[in-house]
Amino acid sequence: MAKIDELLKELCPDGVEWKELVDVVKTISPPIKLKVDSYLRSGLFPIIDQSKDQIAGYTDDISNTLPYGQYILYGDHTLAVKYYEGRFAQGADGLKILLSKSSLPKYIYYCICAYNIQNNEYKRHWTQAKQIKLPLPPLPIQQHIVEVLDTFTDAISNLEEELALREKQFEYYREQLLSSDKHFEFKELKAVAKIKNGKDYKHLSCGNIPVFGSGGVMCYVDQYVYDKPTVLIPRKGSLGNLFYVDVPFWNVDTIFYTEINTDLIKPKYLYYYLTIQRLDKLNGAGGVPSLTQTILNRIPILLPSLNRQQEIVEILDTFEAMIANIKEEIALRTKQYEYYREKLLSFGK
Repeated sequence: MAKIDELLKELCPDGVEWKELVDVVKTISPPIKLKVDSYLRSGLFPIIDQSKDQIAGYTDDISNTLPYGQYILYGDHTLAVKYYEGRFAQGADGLKILLSKSSLPKYIYYCICAYNIQNNEYKRHWTQAKQIKLPLPPLPIQQHIVEVLDTFTDAISNLEEELALREKQFEYYREQLLSSDKHFEFKELKAVAKIKNGKDYKHLSCGNIPVFGSGGVMCYVDQYVYDKPTVLIPRKGSLGNLFYVDVPFWNVDTIFYTEINTDLIKPKYLYYYLTIQRLDKLNGAGGVPSLTQTILNRIPILLPSLNRQQEIVEILDTFEAMIANIKEEIALRTKQYEYYREKLLSFGK
């Protein structure tokens, strides 16, 4: 911040000019808007659309692409804002392609990111966005701000790459460690755990006991229905949302809990094992996805020795801890980035 203050005193002692976005960028049209079903998984040129993903797909046809440049990309429906340098093709509709008239494109990108456009769901937002006012200091100040913010975004990007790698490692070892082995027996789920229904919680008072539904924690109450380690299995809704819980809890009727026979199976091992069973494929309803106790009870569970189960749990817990730490670091870096972005782009406003 000290260097910014020095540059401001030197280059714009009378303050910073502010202009509407529509006055500092121009919109351009692509040669074609590729349909989603034409996206390739790999190719010579990236396809960028208004989705949250930086790259949505690829094309090999150079005639589909815009010339090399520094582009600011605005999702008219999704509010996704991206910066891209190079050639690319536009995918689908709803993407505003912006070119800066005189300011640094990356600086304009950071300015747009700093504004909270009111989300009107899937309606178009450009009419509102083009009226936001941006500070336009001299180019040396813009360049310094870009360099500072790039430091944070590069760190976040590196952490996200590491997170993706660790998640792939976790999935690989989970599959390997929990795969079938002729030396181990299988038992149906009903032989190692009793599936129990949830109950209504609305008659309870507020407290510190979590209430779980199929989407996760709903609220907190003053009583618990079970206080031993368990695996919560959705009955309706998001069938892939399994939860391992080792604190007292309450659960509603959209999610089962399990009373586990710890003489046969470690609760955390059962949790990890069920995560690879694709419970959503066992959906027994035509409307809202749902599972029945009858279906769940028949799931075959691989049962190595308790010692081996514990070893598997410890290995997978190590990966989960690393993943959680990286996510925490990403959250911290993101907060730092947003804090400094607001500071650097406020210019006393």
